[in-house]
Amino acid sequence: MNDTKLVHAVREAGMPRREFIRNSMVMMAPMVIGGVSLPAFALTTPPNRANGSTIRSVKTYGAVGDGRHDDTAAIQAAINSLPTTGGTVTIPAGTYMIDTGKKINLRSKMHLQLASGAILKAKTTSLSRHYLINISGKTDVEVSGGQLVGDRDTHIFGSSSTEEWGHGISVGGGSQRVTIRDLRVSKCTGDGVCIGGNAYDVVIANIISTGNRRQGLSITNCSNVKVYDSEFSYSKGTSPECGIDIEPDENGRATAILIQNCRLNNNAKYGLNIWKRSTNVTITGCTLEHNGSLGMGTNGISGLKVTNNTFRYNSATGIVYNTGTSGVTHSGNMSYQNYTRLGARSRTPFTLTGWSSKVERDILWKSSSSRTIGTNSYK
Repeated sequence: MNDTKLVHAVREAGMPRREFIRNSMVMMAPMVIGGVSLPAFALTTPPNRANGSTIRSVKTYGAVGDGRHDDTAAIQAAINSLPTTGGTVTIPAGTYMIDTGKKINLRSKMHLQLASGAILKAKTTSLSRHYLINISGKTDVEVSGGQLVGDRDTHIFGSSSTEEWGHGISVGGGSQRVTIRDLRVSKCTGDGVCIGGNAYDVVIANIISTGNRRQGLSITNCSNVKVYDSEFSYSKGTSPECGIDIEPDENGRATAILIQNCRLNNNAKYGLNIWKRSTNVTITGCTLEHNGSLGMGTNGISGLKVTNNTFRYNSATGIVYNTGTSGVTHSGNMSYQNYTRLGARSRTPFTLTGWSSKVERDILWKSSSSRTIGTNSYK
């Protein structure tokens, strides 16, 4: 089996990416997809959140997991049965149909633990705003394992077909100390994961968020968000159609955001969009490739570090720093074969400190505000 087919088979089987990458490392062979090496994953260990010792299985509360029965109430009953000290709710292998209008509403001090063969699948709905998992106003919450599958293939759209709030996981309402790890989320009518509502201290690690209509991940009004070792890909269907969109709501802000060792690829628009009122953002060790427009774009933000990333094979410019972007450090990055819509261009590999017009397919500055351009590599 070639590498591309192997990766596809593993993802469809729901094997956690961490396990897959570890197995690949054991084989002592570099992972290559389409002739291009994947980033070297650091396998960051995310924080476990404080929760009690009680364990509940959703099967005990009547969940069936046969792909036909509505298991929303049974899963919620298992969650509600936890004592005030919290605990873990386990979901064994199976396909559990979820009414996303009711949602799976998590509690504080709990871990929702899906087996690797467990799928939470959204029932078809016509609702505009609906979620598979909702974390609102909670503290010390962890979600891990399995798959979340939205209803984009069967969703009943209104006349405008603009519904964009059907998320796999929604984190908001001032939630704090939340970890989302080791899972796959796909086919949501909105975002795979959406973080907002003044959430604080949210960690995402080792997830694949792919094939969602709006974004793989939206980061809106929140602070202290860390995203490690994850893939955000194939977003397409309703604007902005980015892998990750850091975009606070009006009068909101996003600050202290770290995106590290992630892959943002094959999204209809940008791999990564960073919008107004975002501050103190670090993008490091990531690969942004094969996106339908820019690898990355910014507008009206301040305090941005872009280091040790790879920008390649994007349809438009590798990265554009738009008007109002200030306080940028851009250093140690590799860029090549961007603006593919104009055709391939061959050049001898070189390094450059600062900027010149010969790299305008890779980096374009539309802002004259403060910036530090270190040494970057091109080929």
